[in-house]
Amino acid sequence: MYRKKVITSWAAAATLTLALSACANQAGPTTTDSSGASNKVNIPSISKVDVPSGAVLPKGDGKATCAATTTLAYAGAQTGPNAQLGINIFNGIQLAINQHNTANPGCQVQFKKFDTEGDPNKATGPVTQMVSEAEIVGVIGLPFSGESKATGNIFEQKGLVHITPSATNPTLTGNGWTTFFRGLGNDAVQGPAAAKFLTGKLGAKKVYLVQDDSDYGIGLGTSTSEGLGTALVGTEKVTTGQKDFSAVISKIINAKADAVFYSGYYAEGAPFDQQLSAKGFTGTFVAPDGVKDDQFIKQAGDSSNNAYFTCPCIPGELIPDFATAYKALANGAEPGTYSIEGYDAATVLLSGIDAGKQARPDLLSWVKSYDKDGLSKHYKWDAKGELQAPTVYGYKVENGKIVPIGPIGG
Repeated sequence: MYRKKVITSWAAAATLTLALSACANQAGPTTTDSSGASNKVNIPSISKVDVPSGAVLPKGDGKATCAATTTLAYAGAQTGPNAQLGINIFNGIQLAINQHNTANPGCQVQFKKFDTEGDPNKATGPVTQMVSEAEIVGVIGLPFSGESKATGNIFEQKGLVHITPSATNPTLTGNGWTTFFRGLGNDAVQGPAAAKFLTGKLGAKKVYLVQDDSDYGIGLGTSTSEGLGTALVGTEKVTTGQKDFSAVISKIINAKADAVFYSGYYAEGAPFDQQLSAKGFTGTFVAPDGVKDDQFIKQAGDSSNNAYFTCPCIPGELIPDFATAYKALANGAEPGTYSIEGYDAATVLLSGIDAGKQARPDLLSWVKSYDKDGLSKHYKWDAKGELQAPTVYGYKVENGKIVPIGPIGG
């Protein structure tokens, strides 16, 4: 891992220390009811994180100059069943661009958003339009693995660099693309970490794994099931848009599972968890970054109290100045999943523009050789576009909010 210090370029009051030793090995005892399902384990939350002292910020040195048409773009969900995951990202991008433009009167970078609805079948149209607009020199997106897979060749043909803050299917970097970069750890990292979290800190003995039919759900489900080993007592597949989960819930209860891992998105994860609880399941519900959003809590209601999450994302809400600025931009909303990764990805591209890399080939080369700290992590990519040394965090639902419990692997 890269060396961390307390960040000095933000407010001096933001003295941040990662209090992780307090949450290691403090899981309370697991209790079991007559059905074999265990009650939720108590793992304490954390309230602070470390960030690098030399983190690159969007404002740069304030001396940048660029053409008035210089544009960055976001491609991803703005509407659709999982839109909030995309909204979290483009709010982070918008904040970075706002801060850059305020500090650099000679370089006012424009920002365009293209809505894919998070649907692979609909994403190709907006992306084809995007790459045809010559003033767009860099892109943050796409958020989801399926739409990333469907559009990667379009970006490649036009030589347009794009950094995904959230698409985690490991196979994406095996397509030979030279323009695709992943701003987080992939599911080959998250899956084993999730499995270890389930059987370690959560003390699960019998885990039932349910995955949806998306590229993301399938990839993460596979890597997690491999890590669970003999603790895996069953698997089941569900479909995007499914509303009735009674059949799979019967199998879970019959297997006397004490934990369920759901590999998919919150649009299906919320009613699934709600129906689990309604059927009497009192075990732990664990889900990944695609479910980790306040929309899950809103849709699942009190049933969400049994939920934990895994995510290769840092809790941006624990970086005070970032959180304050984000809330001002987002009408009081806290930073969400991948807000800070969107912010950092935009900062990588903005710093290239500030360095004079304002044509597509030049900005692509800038990202390929990038080796600097962001607020959320160190950004340095290998030849395939994967980050080095990614970290996976754990989160839980507590008092109706998603709160971080610290790193769980990576």
